[in-house]
Amino acid sequence: MAPFKIFSSLLLLSFLGLILNPCLATRKLSALVEQPPIVLKYHNGPLLTGNVTVNLVWYGQFSPAQRSIIVDFFNSLSSTKMRPPSVASWWQTTGKYRGGPRTVVLGKQVLDEKYSLGKSIKTQQIKALASKAGNGANAISFLLTSAEVVVDGFCMSRCGTHGSGGVKGSKFLYAWVGDSVNQCPGQCAWPFHQPIYGPQTPPLVPPNGDLGVDGMVINLATLLAGTVTNPFDNGYFQGSAGAPLEAVSACTGIFGKGAYPGYPGKVLVDKTTGASYNARGVNGRKYLLPAMWDPQTSTCKTLV
Repeated sequence: MAPFKIFSSLLLLSFLGLILNPCLATRKLSALVEQPPIVLKYHNGPLLTGNVTVNLVWYGQFSPAQRSIIVDFFNSLSSTKMRPPSVASWWQTTGKYRGGPRTVVLGKQVLDEKYSLGKSIKTQQIKALASKAGNGANAISFLLTSAEVVVDGFCMSRCGTHGSGGVKGSKFLYAWVGDSVNQCPGQCAWPFHQPIYGPQTPPLVPPNGDLGVDGMVINLATLLAGTVTNPFDNGYFQGSAGAPLEAVSACTGIFGKGAYPGYPGKVLVDKTTGASYNARGVNGRKYLLPAMWDPQTSTCKTLV
């Protein structure tokens, strides 16, 4: 099965902006264009439900501080300790899809700091590396590549991917996200960096002080939601199965109310650091998470 791709928010927004509003001059002009409705059709396939285990393979050099940002994000998904808007309240929208509430549990973590397959990874190697963390039932193995690792198609057409395949007679779900800070932060870490194309709005301050890793969290959130609601390319999506719009990718570039191409929307700002966020996490963390399509209202739901 061909893996799904998560395209950069910027590329899609730039394309939409150029098609819908060539001059991209004002918010008013953008608002004049009526967007087609987003409807994710259910294609009758199995979804991930109940307790979902997330395993992590750290490929390359990640500092303990960087790893803690991502680990805390996953641990925040099913935590009830934070008041809304929270990572958990963002994740609760997946419970409106068939199968009901889903709980995320962090499972095995594997460190591959010596680049066992080198610093240039081919697409066909992604699944092999992700499988180092195991392939249990109702589990997703995430391959996370550090800033110096080059992956086929990274920046050119995708910021990450998810897919499935057979491993020892069982179905195996995997996903990959890379740190784009050295390669294409204006593409895969927007809105924390100036965009490569389109309107040059000021970048937001990343909530955890790490442009690359905070950008990874946005892509991790997108792929996680896409995997549980469309694990085998016959779940919820719009468009073709080969290039689907999924639970979050259907709402690309929307982080707060009033978002339009090149503008992420109104979000919260930390008074002390000036960092932008829209979700609270465990251990005092703050995150900026993308909107998710709500199947009950058929709208892109934002936290703020």
